[in-house]
Amino acid sequence: MRQRRLKAPANSYSETAFYHCISRVVNRDFVLGDEEREEFVRLMRVYERLCGVRVVTYCVMSNHFHVLVGVPKKPEVMPSNHELIATVRASLGDLAATNLEYDLEQAAKIKSAQWEEEIRERYLRRMWDVSSFMKTLKQRFAQWFNKRHKRKGTFWEDRFRSVLVQSAGETVAAMAAYIDLNPIRANMMEDPQEYRWSGYGAAMGGDAQAVEGLREIDKIRHIEMTHAMAAQKPTQTTSEKAISPVLPPRTPKAVLEGYRALLYGRGEERGVGEDGSALKKGFTREESQQVVAQGGRLPRSVYLRCRVRYFTDGAVIGSKDFVNEVFTKLKDRFGEKRKTGARLMKGLERDKRLYAMRDLKRDTVS
Repeated sequence: MRQRRLKAPANSYSETAFYHCISRVVNRDFVLGDEEREEFVRLMRVYERLCGVRVVTYCVMSNHFHVLVGVPKKPEVMPSNHELIATVRASLGDLAATNLEYDLEQAAKIKSAQWEEEIRERYLRRMWDVSSFMKTLKQRFAQWFNKRHKRKGTFWEDRFRSVLVQSAGETVAAMAAYIDLNPIRANMMEDPQEYRWSGYGAAMGGDAQAVEGLREIDKIRHIEMTHAMAAQKPTQTTSEKAISPVLPPRTPKAVLEGYRALLYGRGEERGVGEDGSALKKGFTREESQQVVAQGGRLPRSVYLRCRVRYFTDGAVIGSKDFVNEVFTKLKDRFGEKRKTGARLMKGLERDKRLYAMRDLKRDTVS
């Protein structure tokens, strides 16, 4: 008989509970290629918005995935119908939101509070709960994979495994680093920034949601450091020390540099085998020390290369006319809302402007 999943108690001191979630493909087959990992990340973001959780970081490997997810406490006041419809629209799209709005209007017409609550509960029961988030994500991906590859049957090995992570800066940071270092430990990459199906790799590629996930770690760590420094000042009164510091938001560049230093600090190779190779793959001591000493700073050219790689793999780069010409020929591969193809690649010199099929939403370094 399997045990109930361990979750944060309702009266937990922290407003957000963090979970490290893992699941493997049945038979541990290596079936998650580029297209599959892209779709998994897309669905993860859809249900992240719907379920009201925060993906701090993640790593999708060839036969399993890791997700570090923050789950806020369930609010005392539930979202209004208008807010619920807006959430559904932002996650599932216009059709699902329109259907929900219609159903709620019909319930209001006959003044059936019970029917209205049943309609709302179809969505509310999925929110602020790690089990609902993971169950929905795994089910939707399995359905997509089976349809895509014309297969039937179980896709995932078992229900997902989860670890409740203490809501403390260094603990959350250590778990996040463990997740983003997976491609390094598996000897797939020499630098974690090169793996685009991870939180750090996506953030280095300019993915705003991935950057915000890492900012969650950065914020917790800096608040704790500020509290620790304040506690060491004897001139402060007890009431002054108890006040939570209001920290200005750090730039994405600063967040990424701090996280890179964390990864290299924790990613040093360990042990020596009989052949002299490391038993636990990672960075050499010299590499780790150098990155940590530099505070995780990288030249602007590296940020640009990461962004170009992430947003244009499998797409098109060239002049505006060239990209639009290709887009016109392949328009049926894009959604109906997409009207134009060329997207300016920001951060390049004015006399070397290039365009891409995918959008660089921000400058190369913010």
